[in-house]
Amino acid sequence: MEHAPMQEVEKAINGLKLCKWFEPGFGFSCEAKYVGLDCYVVCLEKDSDGCPFSVSCADSYFCISPARVYVAKELKK
Repeated sequence: MEHAPMQEVEKAINGLKLCKWFEPGFGFSCEAKYVGLDCYVVCLEKDSDGCPFSVSCADSYFCISPARVYVAKELKK
């Protein structure tokens, strides 16, 4: 059964209370770029070290937040 887009976002948002770039009712204040990968997006924040969803790889950071990935991929934001 396929979920509606808002249901997917609400489902993924459940674990975001620790993310300093997410404000309920406002969305994400961080910048991310979808690059064709299903599980993560490129994090464009300079101070992403403190984010629990940030993963370092070489000189780049990736966001593994399911909600952030969905918003970047499906809503292009």
